[in-house]
Amino acid sequence: MNRWVVRRYTDAEIWLRDRTDRLAARIADRSADGSADRGQTSFEYLGIAVVIAVIIGVLAGTTDIGTKIKDGINSMIDKITAGNGK
Repeated sequence: MNRWVVRRYTDAEIWLRDRTDRLAARIADRSADGSADRGQTSFEYLGIAVVIAVIIGVLAGTTDIGTKIKDGINSMIDKITAGNGK
């Protein structure tokens, strides 16, 4: 190979490695500060709340246990809104 080709190949390889290192550093910085997952927890809590609401809804409409759960929840809500949440 002639020297010109080797030099261009070497320059291209150095440039590519530099770009790859910079990209890896940016990805690592994003992962470190948690910005990549920003907002994810809210959707997870929403999903859990929906599942719990569906389960309580099914139980409340079909069983005696559901009625007791509903009465207990309403009782706690009344205590909280009355200001003496003991």
